[in-house]
Amino acid sequence: MRPSTNAAILGRLMLPRYSADYRTLVWAFFMPVVSLAQYARPDLVVYLCPLSCYLALAAGVMAHNHNHCPTFKNRRVNGAFANWLSVFYGYPTFAWIPTHNLNHHKLVNKAGDATITWRHTNRHNALVAATYFFVSSYYQSEPIKAYIRKARRDNRPLFRQIVTQYLVWGGMHLALLALGVALFGVWKGIVAWIFAFGLPAFFALWTIMLFNYIQHVHTDPWSAHNHSRSFTGKLVNFLLFNNGLHAAHHEHAGAHWSKLPELHAQIAAEIHPDLKPRSFWWFILRVYVLALVMPRFGTRQIGRAPFDSPSGDAGPPKTADVEAVESGINAVMA
Repeated sequence: MRPSTNAAILGRLMLPRYSADYRTLVWAFFMPVVSLAQYARPDLVVYLCPLSCYLALAAGVMAHNHNHCPTFKNRRVNGAFANWLSVFYGYPTFAWIPTHNLNHHKLVNKAGDATITWRHTNRHNALVAATYFFVSSYYQSEPIKAYIRKARRDNRPLFRQIVTQYLVWGGMHLALLALGVALFGVWKGIVAWIFAFGLPAFFALWTIMLFNYIQHVHTDPWSAHNHSRSFTGKLVNFLLFNNGLHAAHHEHAGAHWSKLPELHAQIAAEIHPDLKPRSFWWFILRVYVLALVMPRFGTRQIGRAPFDSPSGDAGPPKTADVEAVESGINAVMA
């Protein structure tokens, strides 16, 4: 096979499977551009850090999408893209598989789900929402550690992939921190890294978990369509690659994110009106601010609570076990 033929094949393999993901690649390109611009122009950090926070959040959303429906045709290219997203999201993206694909999608806020919204209380207020990240992170560590142990024992290719992601993620952040120190000195270099990479990564991790909380608190996991809260506004879904349409995603977990609007339209009439708000920001304002003085603006439990099993035995909220049988990045679970 001639070199030109090899180059053509490689070029095709590096193209996204869906044309909508050209936008994904544009967002991915600007992640290092915006972050490193803060090293080049520290005087612009107040303007660029918020944009880096958004792009880090987008990296988390893209990692979620990538693990359900791989972006490229080639496994190695998909692996490289997962490593790229890990750096900006702030944690190796393989962690979505045990905590989300293999756990949350199976149990959907019922007992055994590491991300349940009702672990200590089913009340919904700003304090519970703000601290959910710390509670959920603790319990999500269990399936991650179990997944790594089982991969090391039973699936060496998967284990090598996990180790590689940790090395790329950790190594890149150390290199970026060292670059900041070399450019600005120790303390200013650390501050530069915090605003360009550290703070955006924390923002992304915290916000991704907040979204999960909001999309499932006071929903009915025993229902065919009321198991999730979907935000239908065009702007939020443009910025977050249609991840506001959460009910459709849960019912078609392997579907590409660009297909979610039409899938949502098929079930929208059967979703409870309270579970398909249009504006995300109006929801935040009324639930976490106005509800403090006017409780009617808060949410209420829709249908059957997640701990109220139809059989009468929902079980303890202990996190369910996960297996490490998927050697690639695509672990689609309905």
